[in-house]
Amino acid sequence: MKKLMSMVFVGALLVAVGLTGCKAKSQEGGGAGTDTFKIAVPAMATDVKQGEVQTVRVAVERGAGFKEGVKLEVKAPVGILVEPNDATVQPSDKGDIQLTITVAKDAAIGEHLIQVKGTPGTGEATETEFKITVSAK
Repeated sequence: MKKLMSMVFVGALLVAVGLTGCKAKSQEGGGAGTDTFKIAVPAMATDVKQGEVQTVRVAVERGAGFKEGVKLEVKAPVGILVEPNDATVQPSDKGDIQLTITVAKDAAIGEHLIQVKGTPGTGEATETEFKITVSAK
């Protein structure tokens, strides 16, 4: 009976993880209705060791009526370099950019937040953040 309960718990946990997806999203920016956009970032913390480089995907998800470019600005704490730290995603672009995260050899160990702000040509900006976990090399 105990084994069955454990299996049910693990199954429920897997379903919950599957339903939450692997992307965290910002609030809507832009205008109203379908004239909006969101910024999608990794939902789980990205692990990076001191002195190493990691790549993550950030995406601009457009509503059907949103046809503007979105300027993305990225801010990271001291000891962590994110490139590009600004980029514009045009309406004709696929919508995602790859961010290269370089962690300094002496960066503080622990969890850090990377902030991403999206500003359209007209309308409201939106922002979100994602976590990286720096560990010793």
